[in-house]
Order: sequence, then C-alpha cells, then structure tokens
Amino acid sequence: MRHTTPTTLPPTGDLGGSSKGEPTDNRASGGPAAGHRVARHPASRRTPRPGWLLAIVLTGQLMAVLDVFIVNIAAPTVRADLRASGAGLQLVIAGYTISYAVLLITGARLGALIGHRRMFLTGLAVFTGASLACGLAATTGQLIAFRFVQGAGAALMLPQVLSLIQRTFTGGSRARALGAYSAVLASGAAGGQILGGLLVEADLFGSGWRPVFLVNVPIGLALLALGPRLLHDPADPPRPAEAPRPADAPHPRGEGAGPRRSGLNLPGLDLPGLVLLAAAVLLFTVPLVLGQERGWPLWCWITLGLSAALVALFAAYETRLARRGGAPLISPRVARAPGIPRAVIRIALAMAANAGFLFALTLHVQGGLGHSPLRTGLTFVPTAVAFGVVGLNWQRLPARWHAATVPGGFLLAAVSFAGAGLALRDGTDGGPWLLVALTASGAGLSFAYSPLLTRTLATVRRQDAADASGVLVTAAQLGLLTGVAVFGAVFLGAAGDTVPSAGASADALWVTCVALAGAALCGALMSLVRRVGHLR
Repeated sequence: MRHTTPTTLPPTGDLGGSSKGEPTDNRASGGPAAGHRVARHPASRRTPRPGWLLAIVLTGQLMAVLDVFIVNIAAPTVRADLRASGAGLQLVIAGYTISYAVLLITGARLGALIGHRRMFLTGLAVFTGASLACGLAATTGQLIAFRFVQGAGAALMLPQVLSLIQRTFTGGSRARALGAYSAVLASGAAGGQILGGLLVEADLFGSGWRPVFLVNVPIGLALLALGPRLLHDPADPPRPAEAPRPADAPHPRGEGAGPRRSGLNLPGLDLPGLVLLAAAVLLFTVPLVLGQERGWPLWCWITLGLSAALVALFAAYETRLARRGGAPLISPRVARAPGIPRAVIRIALAMAANAGFLFALTLHVQGGLGHSPLRTGLTFVPTAVAFGVVGLNWQRLPARWHAATVPGGFLLAAVSFAGAGLALRDGTDGGPWLLVALTASGAGLSFAYSPLLTRTLATVRRQDAADASGVLVTAAQLGLLTGVAVFGAVFLGAAGDTVPSAGASADALWVTCVALAGAALCGALMSLVRRVGHLR
C-alpha cells in the first residue's frame, strides 16, 4: 500500500527572556481610551514566567506536528477497519496537511489582529475537538472531514507559537527558545511514527487505530485549562513610522487598535489576499498529494501552473494594497527583508529533505524489510534525538563558528543521506552504520535549520513577527509536502511496485538517497553563491 506522509519539552523555568524593558503596546499610547483599558486590567500586564508560556505553546505545537505523521503508521489499520479506498486513505492522511498549509498565513494574521494568545487557544480548542471526532469517526468520509477541521485548528494555533516566542524572548533566551521550537518540530516527525507504532500495536481495548487521535484529547484539555492563566499577549512595540496621536485622531486603515476593538469585524484581514493565497496554496498542495497515486494526470500539471500564476497575482495585489496604505496579508516589506527570500528557500529545502528521507525510509523498512510498525517508528529515534540536541545547543558553539553552521549542516546531511543509502543497499537492516547515518542526518538537518530560523527572525522587527512567522512556517510545511511528493515519487518509481522485495526496495532507497544528497548540497551551495556575490 502506498503511504502519503508529508514528513522532551524544555524546562519550564524562566529562560531569562521576560518582556521587561520592552516597548509598551502602541494601542496603549494612543490616548485616554487605551490608558483606561490598561488601568481596568492591570493583571494583563503581569507577565507570567516565560518558561511556562514556552512549555504550553511547544506542547500544543508537538501535538499538531505529531498528527502530520502519526497517521502514517496507522494507515494500514485504518484502511482495513473502514474499508477505505486508496483515494480515501490518501485524503485521510493528506486532508490535515492541505487545510493546514492553506490556512497557516491566515492564522498568523488573525493572531496579529485579535491576539496571539486568543488565537492559540481557539486553534487548540478546534484541534482538540476535531481529534475527538476523528477518534470516533464511523466512516471514511467522516474521518476525512474531521481531518480537514483538525488541520484548520492547527493552522490557527501553530503560527502563534513563533509569534509568541519572538515577542516574549530576547537575546540568548530567544535563541534557546527557538532551538527548543526547532527540536520539537523535528522530534514530532520521528515521534509521530514512534507513537503511532506504539498505539497501533497496543490496540487498547480493541480500539485499533483510534487512539492515535484520541491521545490528543486529554493533553488538549489540560492545555486549555492552563492556557488562560499562564499565557499572555506580549506588548506590541510602536511602529517606527508612527508618532503619538491625539485621542480623537482616527487610525489609518489596517493599523492601530481598530481591528481589535471591532471584535470579529476585522478590516485588516485582507480578504482578497486571503482568497488568492488560499487558492494558490490549495492548487499547489492537492496535485502534490494526489499526483503520485493517480499517475500524474494532466490536471495535476495544469493546477500547478495555475498555482504559480496566482502567486504572481497575489504578490502584485499585495504590493498595490501596501502602496495604497492598506494592510496586506503578507507585508511586501517582510517579503523583501534581507535574508527572508533565501531563508524561505533553504527552510523549505531542509524540511523537504527531512520529510522525503523519513518517507522513503519508512516505506523501505516497513514494506521492503517487513518490520513491524513499532520497529519502524523506533528506527527514527537517533534522528530525532540528534536534531533535538543540536537544536537546543548549537548556540553554545563559539560565535565565530555560527556562520558555518547552516552550510556545514547541509553538507553533513548530504553525506548522511548517501551513507544511509549505502548501509541499506545490500537489503539488510544496515547495522551500526545505519545508526551513525541516521544520527548524522538529524544533526546535519538541525544545524541547517535551527540557526537559520533564529538568525532570520532576529532581523525582523517585532511588529512584523506575525507575518514573518506565517511565511517561514508555511515554507516549512510546503517543504514537508513537496519533499514527500518529489522524493516519494523517486522512491516509488524506482521500486516499480507497491510492495517491492527487499532488494528492489533497497535499490530504490539508494536512488532516493542520492537525490536527497543532491538537494542538501544545493542548500550548502547557496552560502557559497552569496559569498561570491559579496566578493564581487
């Protein structure tokens, strides 16, 4: 059967990044009305310990990331229990990813307009309720529908994680918090498959695949109980171009307190931009998800072309809206900020390599070698541990080494992909050499991703944190999806069969690993191209 995969919480003590000394909310400086709101709610400015905020948002993120991958291992059981067709099973697995990718940037903008804390808790509630509904689904159609809702909840919740980290932590504490974010992001990929294997094999009370969704419910309820007391919205800094206004001065369109004071009537949401972007992402993700299963028919290529055209139209519309003084969904200022375009490409490349490697290796170990779901999931422990350790500790390296971490990480990943392919090429389990290669791949991808994310967000102004977070998280998500589509097609095309023999599967994995190594080398070469440009 064909699968469709896209691809330790930190201590809860104070990481040293409180919001003391940060500029006050620009909405609180606009006049007596704003001052009256602060006076009425003095508790809102009592900042809880940042470590609690980090623990809560990263736990929510871990749940959402796990659900991208956890269904992978449970897919055979879901198909047998619900008698799902191949296309139905594809949508069970991919529906979450599609709605998640389509709504991510919208979720980021909603957080900026009505509060990151509020949107995190709203998304968490939707995600938790949808997880319960998925676990109780009686038909394939119900499960597909609830998976789309689950992805929408994740899209509302996850962009707030980076925004809250960006606005709460500063300096070294921000680097550590972003390292923890990166570690959770990658650990969820391997952890989802491990947890999925454990839950499916345990078959709790004869429930089969259902616990892979129901496990989210008690965790989500606990976070919903703790979140209102322990989360807060950090103060927004004043925009550089703004001067204090008289109390009776109107706010420009899309700025100031207007969106928050109008409840759900949000003039700054940019609905035309939202429609254009959602359509572009949808036309990009659907053919990637269904193309391999259906043999890449003509409609897949047409929709991909239409997606590119809509991206160009979206960029033109957003630029025009910004020039008219409106509030674009993605600020052109953020899109053109130094380092952002290159970071988007490299983040997508790193996540694509990560997801493609996990996908191909999962198919080989579970299909070609015939290992159990649990053993397949445990195969990825070295990768997850190495990614997490590097993500939390790379900033401890001497400062003069930091510039080399991203290209060095891509190079290490390229070598590890080739090493894993060689270790498994003879049709065996790879022995200790596979362990070395998997550990190196996790470390390499973490060196490529974590410092890049930290340094990129460090160049973004705090008032642009929501836009930048949405762009970077969307790049990572689309990278995951693209990695599975591209490298999955390489593996399945080389294998030439849904369940190939161990030898044929090993040969297909070797071809895929060579392609993965080439992609990682492209990420490393981007640094070289930049340096040559500086020399000129």
